[in-house]
Amino acid sequence: MRFKPFLILGLVVGLLFSSYSFPQNFEIQVLNFKAFEPHLSSFNDTTYVINFMASWCPPCLKELPAFEEIKQKYKDEKFKMLFVSFDFPEDIEKSLIPVIKKFKISSEVIVLDEPDANSWINKVNQDWSGSIPATLVFNSQSSSFYERSLTFDEIDSIVNSKIIK
Repeated sequence: MRFKPFLILGLVVGLLFSSYSFPQNFEIQVLNFKAFEPHLSSFNDTTYVINFMASWCPPCLKELPAFEEIKQKYKDEKFKMLFVSFDFPEDIEKSLIPVIKKFKISSEVIVLDEPDANSWINKVNQDWSGSIPATLVFNSQSSSFYERSLTFDEIDSIVNSKIIK
């Protein structure tokens, strides 16, 4: 009977880790800006949300659950979510993947590996200083850019106003 607490603890830990399965085919692409740039011009009847973030950015981590909740809310709409991480490629395994697992991120995640930010940030938005979190929401009719942390209600309002019915 003295092993019973360890058995219970083992079952609880097992249940916690089995409650979320990391997609087996999950791959984080590392792209330079030239390879990433086509993501900024997918103008069709889909609404796109691109969130620029990093695993080391507390405001970015705070808003991650809201973005995933938005993805679930609009899963039946023409909607796509993309996270663009500023983590270094060598930090993917030790920093980024644990964040993805912790927040149960199922959206596509890429790492933008482009050292000269001054050469490309204005191509994302001409007023962007380069700070994160930052979010670009666009479709074929309009585009909005937010250089700050967003709440669920703010993201929901923005996406809802852009969904093409």
